[in-house]
Amino acid sequence: MSVKKVKAINIIGMLSELDEVIKFCGDSEMFHPDDAMLFYSNTQDFSPLSDKNPYAAPLQSLRSIADMAGLKLEFVKLTDFSVSDKGVLKYVDSTVEKLEKLINKKLGIKQKIDGCKRKIEQVGHFTGGNLDFTEIMKCKYITPSFGRIPNESYDKLESFADNPFVMFFPCTEDDTHHWGVYFCPNEPSEKQNIDRIFSSLYFEKLEVPEIAGTPEEYLKTLADELSELQDEQDKNKKELDEFWASEKEKCMKYYSRLQELDCYHAIKRYVYKYHGSFIMVGWIPADKEKYFTQHLDGIKSVEYSISDGAEEMKHSPPVMLKNPPFIRLYEFFVKMYGLPSYNELDPTAIVAFTYTLFFGIMFGDMGQGLVVAIVGFLMWKLKKMEIGRILIPCGISGMIFGSIYGSVFGFEHALDPVYKALFGLDEKPVEVMDSNTINIIIYGSVAIGIVTIVIAMIMNIVSSIKRRDPESAFFGSNGIAGFVFYVSLVAGLVCQMILEIEIMTPAYIICLIVIPLVLMFMREPLGRLAEGKKKWQPEKWGDYCTQSFFELFEMCLSYVTNTMSFLRIGAYILVHAGMMMVVFTLADMMSGVVGYVIMVVVGNGIVMALEALLVAIQVLRLDYYEIFSRFYIGEGRQFTPVVAGKSEEQI
Repeated sequence: MSVKKVKAINIIGMLSELDEVIKFCGDSEMFHPDDAMLFYSNTQDFSPLSDKNPYAAPLQSLRSIADMAGLKLEFVKLTDFSVSDKGVLKYVDSTVEKLEKLINKKLGIKQKIDGCKRKIEQVGHFTGGNLDFTEIMKCKYITPSFGRIPNESYDKLESFADNPFVMFFPCTEDDTHHWGVYFCPNEPSEKQNIDRIFSSLYFEKLEVPEIAGTPEEYLKTLADELSELQDEQDKNKKELDEFWASEKEKCMKYYSRLQELDCYHAIKRYVYKYHGSFIMVGWIPADKEKYFTQHLDGIKSVEYSISDGAEEMKHSPPVMLKNPPFIRLYEFFVKMYGLPSYNELDPTAIVAFTYTLFFGIMFGDMGQGLVVAIVGFLMWKLKKMEIGRILIPCGISGMIFGSIYGSVFGFEHALDPVYKALFGLDEKPVEVMDSNTINIIIYGSVAIGIVTIVIAMIMNIVSSIKRRDPESAFFGSNGIAGFVFYVSLVAGLVCQMILEIEIMTPAYIICLIVIPLVLMFMREPLGRLAEGKKKWQPEKWGDYCTQSFFELFEMCLSYVTNTMSFLRIGAYILVHAGMMMVVFTLADMMSGVVGYVIMVVVGNGIVMALEALLVAIQVLRLDYYEIFSRFYIGEGRQFTPVVAGKSEEQI
């Protein structure tokens, strides 16, 4: 439950051995490259490697043509592959060329098939009209117009019966249109008038292909042509399948090698030339140092130096989180907020505990919790959604608290026989909607908030000391001064008002409340003094005191609002019970058993979906705003080693 230690490694060697070093770094899958310019003070003679990546374009071409062909390329780990880089490029170019020919042929056939089908569809509308297109096209004094007219407009043609030229000859019809032809005299003015009339009737002209004979005869010709094209398409598919069957294994190896070369070349973006040598800097896991250096020792001209990540804080060491399997699930939420810095505490454990606990308390229903866990499992297994894995323990937590509340799909007394058998109770121990229980829920929510805030303060103190930030550790609102003030104030109020213990004496107030307030008021100059800075005093005391007063007032107010924010935990317990009461009230109003069951099932579904979403958001809000804001900065960057098989864009 921490940030895994890393080390910075500076590698220097002859340019002739750069490719060997880079290949090892890529194969090791543990080298995170960084910009060498940032690690040296004198970089005047440094120059970047300017060679262009020769592998990116062939790799993209191979991926594109394989995608067009419907072929799946997969990276395989190579153990015995001795082909030169030029040989890899030559094979890839040849393969791309062969696939392009097959694909172009495939696309050409498909285009012809689409055109043939389009003609069949168009001509099919004009069958049944006893039309001989050959004879129609021989007409010298009239011009045919083929197309379709809406059924409503077709009925209106009767109003033009007095015009002998407004005649429409239907061939086929469907639900919306009549398909057919009308004829116009070739005399321009008359033709324009006829076209205008049909245009007003929303006639849509259709460019029919050149047809010899009747549409029926032409359709038979088209059907024969389509059959031939489909045979050609099947033949092309067979050629492609045969090619892939013979080349798949070999192609995968060359593809994987090309991916490796592309990946290795990406490391060169971080390498600089220095006279006849190269300089590269990166990060490796501390526990892999021996393995890494043993291989570098085998390269003659290479020299290296290694420093601990804690000594390189100005270069922001990349972060790897190290957590047990259950806690690792919640790294998803931590990464959403921001990774911890190298010298910062990893908050994943507290997120795992609080998120699972709070979700279960707020979503306490044994039956609905089981459904949430199952849905989460399916989301992860079928869709690989990270949130799905988190919903599994959250659903189980909801089941546990649901068994305490005695709620199963809203049936508040379904578990009474279990309580009777196991504990000898006549009914469930917790009646959520009872007035006394409501008070306990409210007080319990506030208590959870107080404990959580105190834990967050302790984590801030530890984290601030680790970051060497004395102002935040000792004098901040979440440091030792704030911790003493908050705990003393809460303890004093509880003892004085609830336990009736006279603890708020003048000495108690001065030592444990007033002095911490003064320390928080003076936190900036005191912090500078603790850091040993000579200029510890503010430039203008008046401005500082005014600003600090309002900041201190805001701090005190935030203690109250942050604590009260945890009331939402109790509120959602009551909301759940209230919503299910509404569901069963509506179910009782339904007539018959079937209506009752449907209402209960639908109501449970709506409550589950709505409440699971709201609870998930509200718990995350508590973690981010009430807990993280007290101790967590989250400005780290992820440790991303170069892995052979990843493209340059993924590094």
